[in-house]
Amino acid sequence: MSIEPLKIIMELIPKARFYITNVSGRISEQYGGLLQNYDRLLFCSLHTTAGYLEEGFCAKLGYNEGRLREFISSFQRIFPQNAGYLHDRLELRNELGDSQKEREPLNADSHLTFIGAGLENCVAHVNEADSPVCFVDLDGIYKKQHRSRRTIILAYNKQELVYHGNFCISVTEGHSINSFNLKNTKHGLFPHLNDLLYSYGIGNGLIEIRLGREEQHAALTVNEYETLLMRNDLPNAIRDPLHYMIGRGKKLIQNPASIPAKTKGYAVYDLIHFYNEIMNNLQIGRPVLEKILPYLSASASRIFRLKRHMRFMVCGADKSGTGHIIQGTYQNPILLQYKRPDKEFRCLEIKLWKLD
Repeated sequence: MSIEPLKIIMELIPKARFYITNVSGRISEQYGGLLQNYDRLLFCSLHTTAGYLEEGFCAKLGYNEGRLREFISSFQRIFPQNAGYLHDRLELRNELGDSQKEREPLNADSHLTFIGAGLENCVAHVNEADSPVCFVDLDGIYKKQHRSRRTIILAYNKQELVYHGNFCISVTEGHSINSFNLKNTKHGLFPHLNDLLYSYGIGNGLIEIRLGREEQHAALTVNEYETLLMRNDLPNAIRDPLHYMIGRGKKLIQNPASIPAKTKGYAVYDLIHFYNEIMNNLQIGRPVLEKILPYLSASASRIFRLKRHMRFMVCGADKSGTGHIIQGTYQNPILLQYKRPDKEFRCLEIKLWKLD
């Protein structure tokens, strides 16, 4: 006899600004063996500065929390806190009222680390008791206040692919390095997704949106679509990662102003160490010096872990039996491009699974 999928909502209180919570361990502590009859788990974060890493990458890290911390810390050194990001200049944020500006955290570094390190809002894992699933919080405390985080876990046994199709997004506007908020109604993506959910009667499901195979110099992420962050801070990092490290990564470079002629040399030195850390964390035994020269002129896709896909949990069926696409208040699906394509659109590949 089959059992229905089970949804769990967990509240997490981080103990530090950068904090890692073993959610699978927390589930065992609070619910015992409640999930032992389920084969798969879908984890969803409702936040733009806290999320998960996909199962395959966690396996490369050996499901080791210490190595995960080292990996994330490497990107935090590229995006240090309080490094003069425009997103953090609240006097420029016209969408915020005066009272909101008093409460708004200065967290551009957390958003950029989330995107650069390849954190995701939604990941699927095999339900194995010995494999931790870590919720990575990059902005857990602001002004000594511990933030309240929420994650949703959906347990299920079977998944059936019910739809596989394409959807095109116009990219004619703006600059070569640009970002597009795919939740904007002009793109028509979410009405299309909701129509699919209704047509196939999906109460519990998983949506995967992936760049078409032919698409180059582009990425997908789920994050806050704030103008200064998406049109200034992020493009500056994507345009020239090495220069960005020199300009923003003040913690990477020791007293560069005292010897300006050697500034680039210091950046190269630290980039080598950054590359070494990534290789060590992934246990890839390749000589660093064979790879470092291409990295000095590499695009962002070779330094950052920009993703070519994004996923959304579907649950909470209404009276019609149709579930809802789960998204946090500030979460937006975003198409990033760091070189204009020859055509006027980019192709997305959409897959929809029914979960039972």
